[in-house]
Amino acid sequence: MALSRVVLASGRSVDLTELRLSATYGDVLEGYPCKPLNDLTIAGLLRSAEHVHPGVPVHLIPPPREYPDQFAGGFGPVEVLPAVTCVGSFRSEALDPGHDRALYRSRLTVVWFQPTSRIPSGCDAETELLDMDWERLATDEEL
Repeated sequence: MALSRVVLASGRSVDLTELRLSATYGDVLEGYPCKPLNDLTIAGLLRSAEHVHPGVPVHLIPPPREYPDQFAGGFGPVEVLPAVTCVGSFRSEALDPGHDRALYRSRLTVVWFQPTSRIPSGCDAETELLDMDWERLATDEEL
């Protein structure tokens, strides 16, 4: 059973089967949010998602980055990502129409950021999530 069903802009329905939410800066003990820290965080999220879901493609929705008017430290200007980091496992019907619908499904792991801990559902999700090109990003797997 899925946590929720998301309807992409293309009309394809995808089921969210697993979701990990975390505070974007929850592990930061010292320093400040900046580009080097954010880039390391994103790279770590991608590696972790690939490790947890081997063989499933991982897609990063590039996060918006804000630059508040604050003092720049030794690592450059303050750069802030949205407050909540999301790693979701999605599945849908097979991409290849020649595949038996009972034996195949398509899968994709997605990493994105959002301002709240709200679970995406229906057409109520971050625009970039709804605009995913599932046919290009996902892959079919045999059950």
